[in-house]
Amino acid sequence: MIKVLKKTLKPRIKARIRKNRQTLNKNINNLFEWVKGAELVELKECNPSEDPVRPELDNDFRTGYGRKIYGVKYKGDIHAIMCFAYTNKIPKSVEELEKLSTDAFLQSALRDQNIGQIAIAYTVWSKKRGGGKLIVKEVFKKIKKSNHLNRLVTLSPLTEMARKFHERNGAKLVQVNETTQNFEYKVI
Repeated sequence: MIKVLKKTLKPRIKARIRKNRQTLNKNINNLFEWVKGAELVELKECNPSEDPVRPELDNDFRTGYGRKIYGVKYKGDIHAIMCFAYTNKIPKSVEELEKLSTDAFLQSALRDQNIGQIAIAYTVWSKKRGGGKLIVKEVFKKIKKSNHLNRLVTLSPLTEMARKFHERNGAKLVQVNETTQNFEYKVI
């Protein structure tokens, strides 16, 4: 009786597991479907109150001399945002970031209009799962295509979450400062 029961149940259990695995894979694919059609766009402004890293920085700061805001756009909605400053040195604080990006901007006015050699990502956040990783990848592509940027470095808060995010996305720790830490993504 037990042998008959095992022979009957075993194929049913295997079929159920196979069906559940197919359903799970389909749901995971649907979860990240939006990633395929997303594009990187430059933004004139963002909502600083949504920024979990640096909500105190207003749009005037984020779009000031040598600073830009980028977003990942899909079907008219912005799903992730990253703010940058272009500098020639790695900053250790937001105050230093402002000075270095302004300086790089003014230097570029005298030369070829290309601002700085280092792209400093000082804040990133995602409104949809997978957005943070996607915007890092898209910005990375943009920097590789540029003819004047040769480094992508972060100005990250001293948090475990920031460390894990950047290391998981391939960045290496460059230095730990008093209130921030810098990670570098290798640009080849």
